[in-house]
Amino acid sequence: MASLNVGNLGEYLREQRRNAQLSLRQLADAAGVSNPYLSQIERGLRKPSAEVLQQVAKALRISAETLYVRAGILDEKERDELETRAVILADPSLNERQKQVLLQIYESFRKENGFVTSSYADDSASSYADDTPADGSRTADGNDAEPSS
Repeated sequence: MASLNVGNLGEYLREQRRNAQLSLRQLADAAGVSNPYLSQIERGLRKPSAEVLQQVAKALRISAETLYVRAGILDEKERDELETRAVILADPSLNERQKQVLLQIYESFRKENGFVTSSYADDSASSYADDTPADGSRTADGNDAEPSS
């Protein structure tokens, strides 16, 4: 895990708050944190927890993962993986089975290309893959693939 770069995070938060046309007090109220604490975060004097960053992101209507990257809690590759998975899971045009199959294909390509699956991906993949064959193989329509000889 990278060390926190709270100065960069604070500047970014201030910029996002101003873009949203919110005062420090308005953002603090919306995020459920104290005004002085938020001010200290913006000035780079405090290292907020992931939970606080999530509340601030929600209040600003921005990605919490973006704030995690800025704070050094999450690296860029992990964020990209999480966002890809979130987009797949949020797609209303896919049914749950299709989402499961697409996530499994995504993970297999990542593994094939040498990327280690993050613990976040493992958690959500396991919730979808209860009936996946031991080798994880499925056909494109979601049926079990025949073992290769």
